[in-house]
Amino acid sequence: MNSKEIYNWLLYNQNDPDSIFLLGYFNYNGIGTTEDEAKAFPLFSHASELGHILAQYYVGMCCQFGYGITKNRKRAFEYYEKLANENYAIGQFSLGCLYEKGINVRKDFKIAAYLYEKAANNGHLVAMYNLGRLHFIGDGVDENHQKVFELYKRSAEGEYLDGILMLGYCYYFGIGIGIDRLEAFKLYQKAANLGHMTAQYNLASMYEIGDGRIEKDIGKAIYWYEQSANQGNKNAQNKLEILKKN
Repeated sequence: MNSKEIYNWLLYNQNDPDSIFLLGYFNYNGIGTTEDEAKAFPLFSHASELGHILAQYYVGMCCQFGYGITKNRKRAFEYYEKLANENYAIGQFSLGCLYEKGINVRKDFKIAAYLYEKAANNGHLVAMYNLGRLHFIGDGVDENHQKVFELYKRSAEGEYLDGILMLGYCYYFGIGIGIDRLEAFKLYQKAANLGHMTAQYNLASMYEIGDGRIEKDIGKAIYWYEQSANQGNKNAQNKLEILKKN
Protein backbone atom coordinates (compact mmCIF):
# COMPACT_ATOMS: atom_id res chain seq x y z
CA MET A 1 0.00 0.00 0.00
CA ASN A 2 1.21 3.50 -0.78
CA SER A 3 0.63 6.52 1.47
CA LYS A 4 -2.55 7.55 -0.39
CA GLU A 5 -4.05 4.08 0.04
CA ILE A 6 -3.16 4.06 3.74
CA TYR A 7 -4.75 7.50 4.13
CA ASN A 8 -7.95 6.31 2.43
CA TRP A 9 -8.02 3.22 4.65
CA LEU A 10 -7.64 5.40 7.75
CA LEU A 11 -10.56 7.56 6.60
CA TYR A 12 -12.91 4.59 6.91
CA ASN A 13 -11.32 2.84 9.87
CA GLN A 14 -11.48 5.25 12.79
CA ASN A 15 -11.93 2.46 15.31
CA ASP A 16 -9.33 3.25 17.96
CA PRO A 17 -7.11 6.08 19.27
CA ASP A 18 -4.12 4.99 17.15
CA SER A 19 -5.98 5.16 13.84
CA ILE A 20 -7.58 8.49 14.78
CA PHE A 21 -4.19 9.93 15.70
CA LEU A 22 -2.59 8.58 12.51
CA LEU A 23 -5.25 10.20 10.34
CA GLY A 24 -4.51 13.47 12.10
CA TYR A 25 -0.78 12.92 11.63
CA PHE A 26 -1.23 12.26 7.90
CA ASN A 27 -3.26 15.46 7.54
CA TYR A 28 -0.78 17.45 9.64
CA ASN A 29 2.22 16.34 7.56
CA GLY A 30 0.54 16.03 4.17
CA ILE A 31 1.10 12.27 3.89
CA GLY A 32 -1.16 10.78 1.22
CA THR A 33 -3.18 13.99 1.17
CA THR A 34 -2.82 17.77 1.20
CA GLU A 35 -1.29 19.20 4.37
CA ASP A 36 -4.16 20.51 6.47
CA GLU A 37 -3.59 21.51 10.10
CA ALA A 38 -7.25 22.49 10.52
CA LYS A 39 -8.28 18.90 9.74
CA ALA A 40 -5.51 17.46 11.87
CA PHE A 41 -6.28 19.28 15.10
CA PRO A 42 -9.76 17.85 15.86
CA LEU A 43 -8.39 14.36 15.16
CA PHE A 44 -5.51 14.93 17.57
CA SER A 45 -8.00 16.29 20.10
CA HIS A 46 -10.31 13.27 19.73
CA ALA A 47 -7.44 10.77 20.09
CA SER A 48 -6.16 12.76 23.05
CA GLU A 49 -9.51 12.49 24.82
CA LEU A 50 -9.27 8.72 24.33
CA GLY A 51 -5.94 8.69 26.17
CA HIS A 52 -3.49 8.69 23.25
CA ILE A 53 -0.23 10.08 24.68
CA LEU A 54 1.37 11.37 21.47
CA ALA A 55 -1.92 12.96 20.47
CA GLN A 56 -1.92 14.84 23.78
CA TYR A 57 1.52 16.23 22.91
CA TYR A 58 0.33 17.27 19.44
CA VAL A 59 -2.69 19.03 20.92
CA GLY A 60 -0.34 20.94 23.21
CA MET A 61 1.99 21.82 20.36
CA CYS A 62 -0.88 22.96 18.11
CA CYS A 63 -2.20 25.13 20.93
CA GLN A 64 1.24 26.59 21.61
CA PHE A 65 1.97 27.58 18.02
CA GLY A 66 -1.55 28.02 16.62
CA TYR A 67 -1.50 25.09 14.21
CA GLY A 68 -5.06 24.41 13.07
CA ILE A 69 -6.50 26.33 16.01
CA THR A 70 -6.24 29.75 17.63
CA LYS A 71 -3.05 29.96 19.68
CA ASN A 72 -3.71 29.06 23.31
CA ARG A 73 -0.52 28.85 25.36
CA LYS A 74 -2.37 28.29 28.63
CA ARG A 75 -3.92 25.14 27.21
CA ALA A 76 -0.55 24.05 25.79
CA PHE A 77 1.00 24.46 29.24
CA GLU A 78 -1.73 22.30 30.77
CA TYR A 79 -1.23 19.50 28.24
CA TYR A 80 2.56 19.50 28.65
CA GLU A 81 2.25 19.60 32.43
CA LYS A 82 -0.11 16.61 32.41
CA LEU A 83 2.34 14.59 30.29
CA ALA A 84 5.29 15.68 32.43
CA ASN A 85 3.51 14.64 35.62
CA GLU A 86 2.95 11.21 34.07
CA ASN A 87 6.72 10.94 33.44
CA TYR A 88 6.63 11.25 29.65
CA ALA A 89 9.85 12.73 28.27
CA ILE A 90 8.13 14.76 25.56
CA GLY A 91 6.00 16.52 28.18
CA GLN A 92 8.94 17.13 30.51
CA PHE A 93 10.98 18.57 27.65
CA SER A 94 8.19 20.75 26.27
CA LEU A 95 7.28 22.08 29.70
CA GLY A 96 10.96 22.78 30.33
CA CYS A 97 11.07 24.88 27.16
CA LEU A 98 8.11 26.95 28.38
CA TYR A 99 9.83 27.60 31.71
CA GLU A 100 13.13 28.46 30.04
CA LYS A 101 11.50 30.93 27.66
CA GLY A 102 8.88 32.24 30.10
CA ILE A 103 5.91 31.25 27.95
CA ASN A 104 2.65 31.44 29.94
CA VAL A 105 4.71 31.16 33.12
CA ARG A 106 7.37 33.16 34.92
CA LYS A 107 10.78 32.37 33.42
CA ASP A 108 12.57 29.91 35.70
CA PHE A 109 15.84 28.33 34.57
CA LYS A 110 16.03 26.15 37.67
CA ILE A 111 12.69 24.48 36.94
CA ALA A 112 13.59 24.26 33.24
CA ALA A 113 16.84 22.48 34.11
CA TYR A 114 14.99 20.13 36.47
CA LEU A 115 12.53 19.20 33.72
CA TYR A 116 15.25 18.83 31.09
CA GLU A 117 17.12 16.49 33.44
CA LYS A 118 14.04 14.33 33.93
CA ALA A 119 13.45 14.22 30.17
CA ALA A 120 17.14 13.49 29.52
CA ASN A 121 17.02 10.61 31.99
CA ASN A 122 14.05 9.32 29.99
CA GLY A 123 16.16 9.41 26.81
CA HIS A 124 15.13 12.74 25.23
CA LEU A 125 18.08 13.82 23.06
CA VAL A 126 17.20 17.52 22.78
CA ALA A 127 16.67 17.70 26.54
CA MET A 128 20.21 16.35 26.99
CA TYR A 129 21.46 19.09 24.67
CA ASN A 130 19.46 21.84 26.39
CA LEU A 131 20.60 20.74 29.85
CA GLY A 132 24.19 20.75 28.61
CA ARG A 133 23.69 24.29 27.31
CA LEU A 134 22.37 25.43 30.71
CA HIS A 135 25.34 23.85 32.48
CA PHE A 136 27.66 25.62 30.03
CA ILE A 137 26.33 29.08 30.88
CA GLY A 138 25.29 28.32 34.47
CA ASP A 139 21.60 29.18 34.10
CA GLY A 140 19.48 27.42 36.74
CA VAL A 141 22.30 24.97 37.46
CA ASP A 142 25.97 25.17 38.39
CA GLU A 143 28.39 25.88 35.57
CA ASN A 144 29.93 22.44 35.07
CA HIS A 145 32.01 21.70 31.99
CA GLN A 146 32.30 18.01 32.79
CA LYS A 147 28.52 17.69 32.71
CA VAL A 148 28.42 19.80 29.55
CA PHE A 149 30.70 17.32 27.82
CA GLU A 150 28.83 14.27 29.12
CA LEU A 151 25.42 15.62 28.08
CA TYR A 152 26.54 16.70 24.62
CA LYS A 153 28.18 13.29 24.20
CA ARG A 154 24.96 11.48 25.07
CA SER A 155 23.01 13.71 22.71
CA ALA A 156 25.55 13.16 19.92
CA GLU A 157 25.50 9.40 20.44
CA GLY A 158 21.77 9.59 19.73
CA GLU A 159 22.60 11.34 16.42
CA TYR A 160 21.15 14.72 17.42
CA LEU A 161 22.83 17.17 15.05
CA ASP A 162 23.32 20.06 17.47
CA GLY A 163 24.71 17.56 19.97
CA ILE A 164 27.26 16.34 17.41
CA LEU A 165 28.25 19.94 16.65
CA MET A 166 28.68 20.90 20.29
CA LEU A 167 30.59 17.74 21.16
CA GLY A 168 32.99 18.82 18.43
CA TYR A 169 33.10 22.27 20.03
CA CYS A 170 34.02 20.65 23.38
CA TYR A 171 36.90 18.77 21.78
CA TYR A 172 38.04 21.86 19.88
CA PHE A 173 38.23 24.11 22.94
CA GLY A 174 38.84 21.49 25.63
CA ILE A 175 35.53 21.85 27.45
CA GLY A 176 35.20 19.01 29.94
CA ILE A 177 37.79 17.02 27.99
CA GLY A 178 41.33 17.52 26.69
CA ILE A 179 41.72 19.48 23.46
CA ASP A 180 41.58 17.15 20.45
CA ARG A 181 41.33 19.04 17.17
CA LEU A 182 41.24 15.86 15.09
CA GLU A 183 38.23 14.54 17.00
CA ALA A 184 36.59 17.97 16.66
CA PHE A 185 37.23 17.81 12.91
CA LYS A 186 35.62 14.37 12.63
CA LEU A 187 32.52 15.53 14.49
CA TYR A 188 32.22 18.75 12.46
CA GLN A 189 32.62 16.65 9.31
CA LYS A 190 29.85 14.29 10.39
CA ALA A 191 27.43 17.11 11.22
CA ALA A 192 28.41 19.04 8.07
CA ASN A 193 27.69 16.01 5.89
CA LEU A 194 24.25 15.86 7.49
CA GLY A 195 23.61 19.49 6.57
CA HIS A 196 24.38 21.42 9.77
CA MET A 197 25.12 25.01 8.73
CA THR A 198 27.40 25.89 11.67
CA ALA A 199 29.30 22.61 11.41
CA GLN A 200 29.90 23.35 7.72
CA TYR A 201 31.29 26.75 8.66
CA ASN A 202 33.53 25.31 11.41
CA LEU A 203 34.80 22.60 9.08
CA ALA A 204 35.59 25.19 6.40
CA SER A 205 37.47 27.27 8.97
CA MET A 206 39.63 24.29 9.93
CA TYR A 207 40.44 23.64 6.27
CA GLU A 208 41.18 27.33 5.70
CA ILE A 209 43.86 27.56 8.39
CA GLY A 210 45.06 23.95 8.48
CA ASP A 211 44.04 23.61 12.10
CA GLY A 212 45.77 20.98 14.22
CA ARG A 213 46.48 17.83 12.22
CA ILE A 214 44.18 18.97 9.41
CA GLU A 215 46.00 19.83 6.20
CA LYS A 216 45.23 23.29 4.83
CA ASP A 217 42.99 23.06 1.77
CA ILE A 218 41.48 26.31 0.45
CA GLY A 219 39.42 24.44 -2.15
CA LYS A 220 37.67 22.41 0.53
CA ALA A 221 37.34 25.50 2.70
CA ILE A 222 35.54 27.31 -0.12
CA TYR A 223 33.31 24.29 -0.74
CA TRP A 224 32.15 24.09 2.87
CA TYR A 225 31.78 27.86 3.23
CA GLU A 226 29.54 27.69 0.15
CA GLN A 227 27.42 24.93 1.69
CA SER A 228 27.00 27.01 4.84
CA ALA A 229 26.40 30.24 2.93
CA ASN A 230 23.70 28.58 0.84
CA GLN A 231 21.79 28.02 4.08
CA GLY A 232 22.01 31.71 4.94
CA ASN A 233 25.15 31.88 7.11
CA LYS A 234 26.30 35.51 6.75
CA ASN A 235 29.74 34.79 8.21
CA ALA A 236 30.28 32.11 5.58
CA GLN A 237 29.18 34.52 2.85
CA ASN A 238 31.71 37.09 4.10
CA LYS A 239 34.47 34.46 4.20
CA LEU A 240 33.72 33.48 0.61
CA GLU A 241 34.02 37.07 -0.58
CA ILE A 242 37.44 37.36 1.07
CA LEU A 243 38.76 34.01 -0.19
CA LYS A 244 37.53 34.51 -3.74
CA LYS A 245 39.20 37.95 -3.90
CA ASN A 246 42.49 36.30 -3.05
